[in-house]
Amino acid sequence: MDGLFDRLKTAEEAEAGRIETEIWIEWSKSGSPAMDLLLQRGKDAMALGETGQAIEHFTAVIDHAPSFAEAWNARATAYYMAGEFGPSVADIGQVLTLNPRHFGALSGLAMILEETGKPDRALEVYKAALAIHPHLQGASEAIERLETEAEGQEL
Repeated sequence: MDGLFDRLKTAEEAEAGRIETEIWIEWSKSGSPAMDLLLQRGKDAMALGETGQAIEHFTAVIDHAPSFAEAWNARATAYYMAGEFGPSVADIGQVLTLNPRHFGALSGLAMILEETGKPDRALEVYKAALAIHPHLQGASEAIERLETEAEGQEL
């Protein structure tokens, strides 16, 4: 993973997208076919808009593999989609404890901070995500938007 992250920092945008995909693939490997299947079932449920069912699948993975950061991240996403920001933030905290370079979790946290009226903290977190993944989709635009708002200029 260190090599992928080193390459990510210096990659051009197109290559960064490929490296990001490789990182997500690695993050999605629990080491257990059964846990990988449960994770995929949760992702499938989310794709169908069945967030409650997705949360149940991700919780089952977490119960059996509590050190699998991607299960926590997936559940954080499902909670976010369900409008449950508190549990989402709690799960993001667990993701970042297990995997401090998880730019997806950082981006999710920044979105929640922005949506809950904490633009200064959101800006800090977007910048932290961008430091890990310089081409992270939407992060540069969010930073620019938040900095413009902080200056009191109209968009």
